[in-house]
Amino acid sequence: MWIVLVTSALTLVSYYRWLRVAQREHYEPSRLFAVEWIWVKARPVEAILLGAVIVVCLASFVLPYGALIGALLFLGWPVGMSFAGAKRLVWTDRVKRLAGVLFVLHALVTLLIALLAPTAAGLLPILAVPLAEAALAIMWPVERSMAKKWQVQAAATIKKVNPRIVAITGSYGKTSTKNYATHLMQGRWSTLASPASFNNAMGLSRAVNDRLQPGTDIFVAEMGTYGPGEIAELTEIFPPEVAAITTIGEAHLERMKSRETIVKAKSEILPMAATVVLNIDVPELALIAENLRASKRVIACSAVPGTDAEVVVTDGALTINNETYAVELPDEVGHPINVAIAVGLALAVEVPIETITQRLASIPGTPHRAETNKTPGGVWVVDDTFNSNPTGAAAALDKAKRLAGESGTVWTITPGMVELGTEQAARNIEFAQAATASDKMQLCIVGRTNRKALRAGEPARTIAFDSRKAAADHALTAAKEGDVVLYENDLPDHYA
Repeated sequence: MWIVLVTSALTLVSYYRWLRVAQREHYEPSRLFAVEWIWVKARPVEAILLGAVIVVCLASFVLPYGALIGALLFLGWPVGMSFAGAKRLVWTDRVKRLAGVLFVLHALVTLLIALLAPTAAGLLPILAVPLAEAALAIMWPVERSMAKKWQVQAAATIKKVNPRIVAITGSYGKTSTKNYATHLMQGRWSTLASPASFNNAMGLSRAVNDRLQPGTDIFVAEMGTYGPGEIAELTEIFPPEVAAITTIGEAHLERMKSRETIVKAKSEILPMAATVVLNIDVPELALIAENLRASKRVIACSAVPGTDAEVVVTDGALTINNETYAVELPDEVGHPINVAIAVGLALAVEVPIETITQRLASIPGTPHRAETNKTPGGVWVVDDTFNSNPTGAAAALDKAKRLAGESGTVWTITPGMVELGTEQAARNIEFAQAATASDKMQLCIVGRTNRKALRAGEPARTIAFDSRKAAADHALTAAKEGDVVLYENDLPDHYA
């Protein structure tokens, strides 16, 4: 019996690691299994070690101490994943509820084993992650139900304050576009934007409940989704007068499986809006824009010179309804299409063109998205750590190359891009090749999640490191004045 109890206690300790992963993966069921699979694929030794843990645990049926040994081994698996991590588990109320359910499930399994089959104690470590997943699945609908009261409060606040709601979604570019649009709108209206990446029901409800004050004219809401149905629910709580889709890309392709599903999920933002702002450089959005013109006001946006669109932003020029204005955007500002959509949103809420053109010169950059600084030693640092899509990565690399000029070297530090489904390897290969395309470019690979794909770059200009710190130390030590160090994406520390 004591072997069952000690094995149970050791397994309980191991849950700390997986609760931390669950928190960083937004408590979504199945993500623990996904993270396990990432480690097994990235490091074959982890698959061998996991197999060894299972074999030792199952050996407890004939060798009682196998359960203890297996539980101890599982405490350290995956070997490369820090137990506490750079970002420790935060004991929020939600984590406490999840941990409580997990403890009950674990206690029930422990009791059954103790009463019916003590020799099966080795099953406890094997069942640790499945039980954690079961707890996530149980709590997912419960948490959604509990959040309803905050959503009801937010809906009441919206009704009371009655701001015009501008909603923004897209595979990427949401946060930057939101910041640009808010800056332009503030030239005429009292405008509140949802903070950071508060783009789900709970985050938007919190933003409204905590920050929306009487006298606010416009609420700009960034809306994210992992699948169909989520944005439709958001628009019920926060009905938009104006809605925008920044782009359709491969972000979250792992979860949504197809581009068609992504289009469907993002398009849920459109039905309630009287005015829609769309990036018609994307074929699917161009078709949607054409189909909606009969029933809604459509503001088509483009970053391609000569495109027949209401708003076109190119290098040094802004065209609105075929009238061109000279504009100079700050260096920190990224993709022109995001600026074009922001201009379209400002036009949709009657911000004068003169105000828009004046405020474009002071449009803000977005932290950690191609944010540029210079070290005392004269080395440029481009922080693009919050970007994780192929288009943004390519743009950040182009910016780094421009800063380096003819003589500087670009040092790219990256773990690669994730959640791109079947396209993930191909996109990382393309980026690695672009990041090592000349002898003035060096690629520093971080971690192992995408190491195989990223090694497709020029071998002589590619080095792999186990951590971002090690890669940064190498690049910043080797870099000379005029060189550029590009931090491209930064995966959570529970990735391989």
